[in-house]
Amino acid sequence: MAEEVKKVDAKKILSTVFKVVLGLAFLALGGLAIIRWLKDLLIVFKGCIGLFLILAGVITLAIAKE
Repeated sequence: MAEEVKKVDAKKILSTVFKVVLGLAFLALGGLAIIRWLKDLLIVFKGCIGLFLILAGVITLAIAKE
């Protein structure tokens, strides 16, 4: 029985590993940023609630108009 040998592209594997490591690093930094600046994040979130509700209302009226 002859076994098939698959050609492994080392460049593609290295690229994938780099992207995974970079993605995990960004996730960790994002989590740390949220923990560190939670008070500021809540202020921004509270400030955006009104604008979000206005936008939701305008979209709802535009849909109801049709």
